[in-house]
Amino acid sequence: MPPSVAVVTDSTAYLPAVPGVTVVPVQVIAGGVSYDESLFSGDLAAATTSRPSPESFASCYASLAAAGATGIVSIHVSRDMSGIADSALAAAADAPVRVEVIDSRSIAMGLGYPVLAAADAAETGATLEAVTAAARRCMDTTRTFFYVDTLDALRRSGRIGTAASLVGSALMIKPLLHIVDGRISLLEKVRTSSRAIARLEDVAVHAAGEGPVRVAVQHLGANERAEALAQRLPKRLGGLGELRVVEVGAVIGVHVGPGMLGLTVTSYKP
Repeated sequence: MPPSVAVVTDSTAYLPAVPGVTVVPVQVIAGGVSYDESLFSGDLAAATTSRPSPESFASCYASLAAAGATGIVSIHVSRDMSGIADSALAAAADAPVRVEVIDSRSIAMGLGYPVLAAADAAETGATLEAVTAAARRCMDTTRTFFYVDTLDALRRSGRIGTAASLVGSALMIKPLLHIVDGRISLLEKVRTSSRAIARLEDVAVHAAGEGPVRVAVQHLGANERAEALAQRLPKRLGGLGELRVVEVGAVIGVHVGPGMLGLTVTSYKP
């Protein structure tokens, strides 16, 4: 029997198919044509993004209710990066079952890990309140750091948050960023890409501490760098319980450009 609490997220979580999790696709627009994110393969520099409509979420929630869900936990990318959670909230108001909408305050596996935590709780038959609490606990112990070759794409898209005032000087260096309270912020300015990636590894190892952690290495068109980083991490993280390598999709790509390399660290109880 499927869990009575269903979990919904959007495609910026970049998760593989997960039992009990329904993904509402974000749209990528190029040449006047709108594509589901997973189906877009064109020029990122010429593309824009669009959040799913409230109607898309309403249809999703109605289908899950018709399939037997008695409640839904809908977890989405940070509101400071996208209005996706607002679309979900609009649909939740008239849904046939109770829907708890959660702003993850993050993106990619910073969103993906809370979704997985919620799905694990739902699979055990947990209540709507308990599934919601599981997602929020995971959010509290999850941190994301990333490197980009340049801040130019983030500047154009307006997604750089509190680092905006630093763009003029930062464009000439290799920026190391992190997500703080739902916003992208500049963590350090590093002179070379190799030093930036080394620092990315160091700050993630420090964030992991000694406890058990799961780690996701994320990238966009930087598979060799990502795999090399993934090979080094087990030697430095004694409490590493799971390591995955994820290539992010077009929505992040439009806003950061190719070459992005990121690390998401989340604590858990084995």
